[in-house]
Amino acid sequence: MKLLQRAKKSLGQNFLIDNNIIKKIIKIGNINKYSKIIEIGPGYGNLTKALISLKPNKILAIEKDKKLAILLKKKFKNYENTKIINQDVLDVIEKNDYGNNTVVFGNLPYNISTQVLASLITIKKWPPWYDILILMFQKEVADRILAKNKTKEFGRLSILANWRLEVKKHFDISKNSFFPKPKVESTILSFIPKKDNKYNLKNPNNLEIITRALFSNRRKMINKNFYRLFKKNISVSKELNIDLSKRPEELNIETYYKIAMQYERLFD
Repeated sequence: MKLLQRAKKSLGQNFLIDNNIIKKIIKIGNINKYSKIIEIGPGYGNLTKALISLKPNKILAIEKDKKLAILLKKKFKNYENTKIINQDVLDVIEKNDYGNNTVVFGNLPYNISTQVLASLITIKKWPPWYDILILMFQKEVADRILAKNKTKEFGRLSILANWRLEVKKHFDISKNSFFPKPKVESTILSFIPKKDNKYNLKNPNNLEIITRALFSNRRKMINKNFYRLFKKNISVSKELNIDLSKRPEELNIETYYKIAMQYERLFD
């Protein structure tokens, strides 16, 4: 495949070129004429082109690379339902409400993938403006998102992702499906917002505060970090029936949500 510009390492660019994989990805979204689509990091527009062929209501493609954005605008100038935005997706997520039937696709740059996901999870208004996220991650990151407690992969990312979203793995993607070829394999995950979440937080950042503190020494018992969080208030651990001699990965996922709710009640 001939590229009009070199992929930029600084933007984590690897362009998906496998049409069979592209077909499998867009099939997950169940696109129809009412669908509104946001595509994060369209690159050279291979996925965009396939999405246009399904004739959705609207496509908004967000591309940070200025040269690629110009190229995409020329490439898709004859399609009224397709708009290219030259912006950083992290500046776009919170500001906009795209309404119902919004499907988000993203071949996320490896260097910001977790940051983008965290931004989509911690949106203040919930349920959010999107119906489903269909995102590609480095396989190692996807494994961390899917991880269960009592495994070495379990940590902050799995706790945050499963708090507000139903997460599903679809398939792995070979590095041969990209140009330039990355050093690692990728994985497609989908995320559907939980409409009835019993672990509601006024400030989603409180969950990040909790997980950051308790996982700062993941090989050690949580007792010191727990007491530091709650200013030596021992009643919290008793109230939640938490064994403070455990390591952070030994606590089940719901326990972290309960801790965050208590933290918010006491300090926020």
